[in-house]
Amino acid sequence: MTIKDLSAQTGYSVGTISRVLNNQPNVSEKARKAILEAAESCGFQLNANAKQLKQQQSNSILAVVKGTSNQFFAGLVESIQKRLIQTAYPLVMDYIDEDDNEVRRALQLCREKKPRGVLFLGANRQNLEADFGKIGVPCVVVTNSAAGLDYPNLNSVASDDRQATRDAIGTLAQMGHRKFVIIGGEHRVSGTAGMRYEGCLEAFRANGIVFDEEQDYEAVRFSYEGGYRAAERLLERGRQFTALFAMADVMAIGAIRALTDHGLKVPEDVSVLGFDGLKLADFVVPKLSTVRQDVNALAEESIRILLENIPALQPPRHETVPVQVELKESIRNV
Repeated sequence: MTIKDLSAQTGYSVGTISRVLNNQPNVSEKARKAILEAAESCGFQLNANAKQLKQQQSNSILAVVKGTSNQFFAGLVESIQKRLIQTAYPLVMDYIDEDDNEVRRALQLCREKKPRGVLFLGANRQNLEADFGKIGVPCVVVTNSAAGLDYPNLNSVASDDRQATRDAIGTLAQMGHRKFVIIGGEHRVSGTAGMRYEGCLEAFRANGIVFDEEQDYEAVRFSYEGGYRAAERLLERGRQFTALFAMADVMAIGAIRALTDHGLKVPEDVSVLGFDGLKLADFVVPKLSTVRQDVNALAEESIRILLENIPALQPPRHETVPVQVELKESIRNV
């Protein structure tokens, strides 16, 4: 296939297609997206004489961050940068919306930037299964497990989301809570939300707690606003609950604000538990109880695995980093 063929297929001029394929400005996002999707679906590659293919492989590490306002990833990126600055590998950051396809974005950037390796901060397992085979450099998925995916260049480092959530919900059950609501992501799509949701269900079953997914679960974005809106919808629905679990601290903080705005007190009326262990959790009122992930351990292990694979691929590794349930002021016994 040639650029002229792409032009005929997409309806865009040869000049527009050339600018898109060479990552030049002055092209609308609509045109750029349509052309790149068409090129990828046809397996189009620039001519060997084109600028991009003449470029030698860079010495950079690419990090594709899923979610443009994820506060936990902000701390993780900082920890990764501190470690990579001591190496010969500069870090190239790329942020995408949490609903975008991180694997296709990485594939595009691998063609453009030619990095030595890729870190995925957040990843959808379905996207990995569908498209990862086209990526040829060593990769590490950070915060999501890629265990069971048969790719020789794909590794992962993650917290044990299922066990951590099961322990956290079990702790609230031992404190007497029987009526729960959950705020999280699209658990049928998101690997992180899915694992945390399964942990909740296991804890409910182990403690004989009835949970109605249709009425007691709200799927929203991982954000303050998402947590606020989800808590409002649960209250408007008339749900009676003594415990609210949010799959991210930012969601929990947004939910606390919504509960307060509706005349409820935390933890007197509702206990609230988050997940991530953001520094901000210690500065909200009340201090937020949370499941703390070890940001430094996630960063250190991910970089170590990636750098070991750059000279020559090693057998894929899928590591788990421990978490800690921290009980603070936002929960109480009932």
